[in-house]
Amino acid sequence: MLKRINYDDRQHLVYARGRALPPDVVAAWMAEFARHSPSRRPLTVLDLGSGTGRFSPALAGTFGGPVYGVEPSARMRQVATTSAAHPSVSYLQGAAEKIPLPDDRCDLILLYLVIHHIQDLPAAAPEIARVLAPGGRLLIRNTFADRMPDPLWHRWFPRARMIEEELFPTVAEVVDAFARVGLRPAALTSIRHRLAAGPADYAARLRLRANSVFEQMTEREIAEGFAAMDADLAAHPGTDPVEEDCDLLILELDGAHGRVVHAGEQDGGAPPHQLSGQN
Repeated sequence: MLKRINYDDRQHLVYARGRALPPDVVAAWMAEFARHSPSRRPLTVLDLGSGTGRFSPALAGTFGGPVYGVEPSARMRQVATTSAAHPSVSYLQGAAEKIPLPDDRCDLILLYLVIHHIQDLPAAAPEIARVLAPGGRLLIRNTFADRMPDPLWHRWFPRARMIEEELFPTVAEVVDAFARVGLRPAALTSIRHRLAAGPADYAARLRLRANSVFEQMTEREIAEGFAAMDADLAAHPGTDPVEEDCDLLILELDGAHGRVVHAGEQDGGAPPHQLSGQN
């Protein structure tokens, strides 16, 4: 059984550096989020599980309204308030199961690599629906157990895949949980994301252990994994960017039963977008 990760222990010290995104990459994500959001402006946005606030200021700039960064970890919020401050962003203590906002407050809710951390999804789903205004949208950027990518780091840490298969929900599990509260799928799209400029950059970021999956491993297997990584990269240094396909699931509250768009397909049938940076 996987243990619950306490981001106040260690992750808050490394997360902002290990998961940092350059400005052009943040801008590309904002453009993607905007494609799947209500067209009117301004929008009130909930960045649920906002962590160190890597997206919150950009969400305020993109959508023009107030942004609420709700995060259960006190130390992650502290990092956000000092390193990701913005006049339109408020960082609040809360969780998906208990959101400190009134009914119908938000036009858009973002869960970026958060859904697998929610302790009680059946309880969180009605709470998310409660604060989402009619016509609003929920954007879920996550890995799903039935659509697992093949990331480079699994080559050196083979148990990581087993952990992630247990950790991540399936698309159907997420869709079913939100269908019970009136949120229906509008799209499921795959986006090509550049994780690092090259293997050396990828390895340096990986060493920070800003991925919570490391918290489920023993120190011995982590040390063995990094030794395997060093040997592999010494033999095959490479210079090509490290990329990965990312899923974005879009749900809407207006009751429409939108057609789900599968990987490799966009709303208009165009090829997936290309994004660069670290996931």
